[in-house]
Amino acid sequence: MYSAERFTANMLIRDVLTGHPGASAVFERHGLRCANCIASGSERLSDIAGMHDVPLDRLVAELNALEPVATGKDME
Repeated sequence: MYSAERFTANMLIRDVLTGHPGASAVFERHGLRCANCIASGSERLSDIAGMHDVPLDRLVAELNALEPVATGKDME
């Protein structure tokens, strides 16, 4: 079962990127090159949104709108 809000403003960028294969495309649509940034392990969504003038609510909403990815557990 999936939570409606899988991604939050306090999540580390690294965790967002590893949490869904489509997350990097969302970042790229906003001009964010997070997948290649060494700070992805220490910066949060709220940090990069503020630094790059990206509306935080919109960024989080777009990430949460990604289709859930099925795992082995979900297929049992």
